[in-house]
Amino acid sequence: MIMKIRNILYAICLLALCASCVDEEEFADTPEGNFEALWKIIDEHYCFLDYKQHEIGLDWQAVYNKYKVRIDPKMTDMQLFEVLTQMLGELRDGHVNLTAAHDYGRYWTWYEAYPTNFSDSLCRLYMGTDYRIASGLEYRILDDNIGYVRYESFQSGIGEGNLDEVLMHMMLCQGLIIDIRGNGGGDLTNAEKLAARFCHEKTLVGYLQHKTGPGHSDFSEMEPHYLEPSSNIRWQKPVVVLTNRHVFSAANEFTMYMKALPQVKIVGDHTGGGAGMPFSSSLPNGWNVRFSAVPTYDAQRHSTEFGLEPDYYVSLSSEDFQRGKDTIIEFARQLLRD
Repeated sequence: MIMKIRNILYAICLLALCASCVDEEEFADTPEGNFEALWKIIDEHYCFLDYKQHEIGLDWQAVYNKYKVRIDPKMTDMQLFEVLTQMLGELRDGHVNLTAAHDYGRYWTWYEAYPTNFSDSLCRLYMGTDYRIASGLEYRILDDNIGYVRYESFQSGIGEGNLDEVLMHMMLCQGLIIDIRGNGGGDLTNAEKLAARFCHEKTLVGYLQHKTGPGHSDFSEMEPHYLEPSSNIRWQKPVVVLTNRHVFSAANEFTMYMKALPQVKIVGDHTGGGAGMPFSSSLPNGWNVRFSAVPTYDAQRHSTEFGLEPDYYVSLSSEDFQRGKDTIIEFARQLLRD
């Protein structure tokens, strides 16, 4: 029920945002017009301008001045796309993208500039060839009676029946590892559905707001978000969630939910962040811009836009890799055995 309520709330927020995106001012389909339109869309509707001014010194008016002088009436679409993408990159937000027929402008430094701390070849060694697959979940019981579940993307759906089968299979395990390294997000409903299997009482996991006007500080009051226990099979034993810098968006939210639960520990690297619910708008030339519109916060009212710290920082070591061992998985196994 809580997931449905939150989805309805998001819909209301985005409808309000959509209505506010209908501006009286119209821009020409020229390099200058498209530049002005994009800058104004972000200026009035992007949800982290104040936060990023405080955290990283972002001055959106200074960004305007910096890139305005690079706009030329005779520039090609390729040149315009490059300038606009670089301007959006100043936001340092993986949810901000510019889409044209010829390219996809993106900011991926939130994970590309860091060690991956994940190896697919090592993961395959742990999984073997006889692992089970339940929709988006791959799972098996490791030889020390620790359950291991790999969830590569919250875009891959999971049903309640899938989760029942996985947890029943792991019933006699002494602990459970959930590996979401490399999970770039997807459907938040899947993240909440999975987290609810480890929740045993109604738990405050965060807050959200929505824009109420064009000003950088025009927001509603913070609205609490609770995680409700699943009415199906729930896991009662210790859990370790594995993370790296590529954990983003819905996967970042999942990490935030799990951190609020007492029997859960987060192991690995800092997550990538992505705490804004994305929304889309269009430029006069038809290019599409996606941007963060609805900010979310953790239970302490802190933004997780730049990610979450693990309980234990652990990195893959080259020595372990040479031995066919995943340092992060091995640390989690030891943590669950102690």
